[in-house]
Amino acid sequence: MQTQAHPYPQSKMLVAALRDAAAAEIMPRFRALAAEDIDTKSGPTDLVTLADIRAEAQITTQIEQLWPEAAVYGEEAVAGDARLRAKMGGAAGGTGPVVIIDPVDGTWNFAKGLSLFGVLLAVARGGVPEYGLLYDPVIDDWIEASLGAPSQMITAAGAIKPVHTSKVSAPRAMTGYVPLSLYRRAGWPKMMETFREFGRVHSLRCSCHEYRMLAQGQVEFILSGPVPHPWDHAAGALAVEGAGGVVRFLDGASYDTGRINGVLLAAGSQAAWDLVAERFAYLAQD
Repeated sequence: MQTQAHPYPQSKMLVAALRDAAAAEIMPRFRALAAEDIDTKSGPTDLVTLADIRAEAQITTQIEQLWPEAAVYGEEAVAGDARLRAKMGGAAGGTGPVVIIDPVDGTWNFAKGLSLFGVLLAVARGGVPEYGLLYDPVIDDWIEASLGAPSQMITAAGAIKPVHTSKVSAPRAMTGYVPLSLYRRAGWPKMMETFREFGRVHSLRCSCHEYRMLAQGQVEFILSGPVPHPWDHAAGALAVEGAGGVVRFLDGASYDTGRINGVLLAAGSQAAWDLVAERFAYLAQD
C-alpha cells in the first residue's frame, strides 16, 4: 500500500463534492425510485432519474462555490441545452479549467436496482483531461488520475494503492467491452463476427466501471460508441493512461474532449491497442 497524497491541488475538494452528492442524492434513492422519478431522453433505454438531476445540481453548485474560476458542465445540463456540449471541449477559446460531470453513470443499471453505477468527473483544459475521478458510491472508493502521474485506487479509509493495466495481447485471452447497441444494427453481424476472435466481449452499461476494470488490469480493452461523450470517457481515458495503458481514436488521434465523433479505443498496452485497432479498423470508416 502507498500513502502518498494525490498531486492535483483541487483533489480533496473534488472528491468531497462527489461523496457528498452520493450520500445526499444518489444512495438514498437507490432501489427507492418512484415511477415519477424516472424519465427518458433520446429513447426508451436512455434513462434519467431524479438522482441524476439532483446530484449534478449539488456537485455543480459545490464546485462553483469552492472553485469559482472553473466552468462546470454536466451530462444533464447538456441534455437540457445542447450548446453546452461545445464548451466541454473548450470551444469558447478559454484556457481555464473545465469540469465535466456524469452524476450517475450507468443510469439504466441504477434505475433497475443493479449496483453497477458510478460518478465520473474530469477536469480538462483546451480539450485535454488533466484530472479524473471514477467514483463507486456503493463501496465508497475511487480511482484518481492526474496528467503525468500514476493512477491510484483510494478507499474510504484512506488506503492508497497503484493500479496497473493488463499486458495480455493474445486475442483469445483478451476480454473487452463494446457497446454494440450504440452502433447501427446493419453493422452488428460484422461486429459480432469480430467478437469471436476474442476471449470475451460484452458491456457493463457503465463507463465508470468499465474504465475502472481496465485500469486495474481486469480486462484488456474498451471501444466507445461512435459518439464519444466526454462525460463518459474523459476521466477514464486519463485513468487508463496513468495505469500504463494506451488511449487513442481508431484513426490514431489523441483523446480530446471537444471531439464529437469517432471511435475511441482504450487498451492495456500498445500491443493490445494495435491488435484491437486492426481488428476493428472498419469502424473508423463507418
